[in-house]
Amino acid sequence: MSNINRRDFIKSAGILMAGTALPLSTIEMVFADSQQNFTFAYISDSHIQHIKGKQFVRNWDRGLMRAVAETNLMDPKPDFVIYGGDLAQLAKKSEIDHGLELLSGLRHKTYYVMGEHDYYLDLGEYWESQLGPQYYSFDHKGVHFVVLNSILTYDDWTYNRWSSGEERMNVMAGLDNPNGSPFMVGEKQRTWLKADLAKVDKDTPVVVFSHSPLQKLFKNWNFWTEDAEQVQALLQPFKKVTVFYGHVHQIQYNQIGNISFQSVMATAWPWPYPKTYAQAPNYMPKLTVDMNRADPFFERDATGWQFVDIHNGNAAMHYSLANNSRRTVAFNTQTGRPEDMKYQDHRIPPQTHY
Repeated sequence: MSNINRRDFIKSAGILMAGTALPLSTIEMVFADSQQNFTFAYISDSHIQHIKGKQFVRNWDRGLMRAVAETNLMDPKPDFVIYGGDLAQLAKKSEIDHGLELLSGLRHKTYYVMGEHDYYLDLGEYWESQLGPQYYSFDHKGVHFVVLNSILTYDDWTYNRWSSGEERMNVMAGLDNPNGSPFMVGEKQRTWLKADLAKVDKDTPVVVFSHSPLQKLFKNWNFWTEDAEQVQALLQPFKKVTVFYGHVHQIQYNQIGNISFQSVMATAWPWPYPKTYAQAPNYMPKLTVDMNRADPFFERDATGWQFVDIHNGNAAMHYSLANNSRRTVAFNTQTGRPEDMKYQDHRIPPQTHY
């Protein structure tokens, strides 16, 4: 599906890996005319956290530094970079500023998605002052791209329950927290999206970037978008739609009608699958093969590279994982959904791949 030798790509991009692979995606848009092909890179969920003074959590810093360095080594060079949200951990100015300073080393145009950890301190005011609108669209080489802020929630929760923005942010930052509230795109943004898509031909490939999944998967960890069906209905008229999202820190894939869903991983830490959490039901689509994700504090379990092809609107994601075997999630035309095509259930060091 791709005109790139993946082994050469991984070699050229992995000079700084030093024994661990990092979660960075390159996505190639593949057309019948190869001259139309282009790539973009995807980095997400760095959770830069301020300790005091000039001190930040070192692991999260180093993960983002490496992702930036490896993006600059890519061959072919990406046309642009998407940052998928949760640049900060607690939305502090110091965290956003430090994260943007690290990302300033990128040699490519960068587009940003809002994450809940960037938002709930001041409702995105500082993030927006540095990066621009919280939702927008753009066109690139025949593809329509939409960036949504999918981490909004009910006004009562947002405005009426907290003594301060710090309290609100700290509550939302607790993933496994019954006081949290489900994410949503919201009526104002859906109205904007409807008007934006009305200008786009139905045969045009559409790619949507959100932070939450635009599906209803697991409410306890906000792997859940409350108005997901309403957003999906606006995308339904288009021939091919792909949604890329962060937030979940794990491999996920799904197909709903014409929409393919693919997650990207984090530069900070991995997260277990919802089924390991027995206290609440989940609605995760059945994965062809699960990963070993029981322990979120095994630092690099299942973090790794994602090399993504999009062919005729269907994504194939090739994962090179730090502590697991290489695997591919690709669209199966016979079943009409993305599937894990092959996976060897054993751990091998990443350096033996190359």
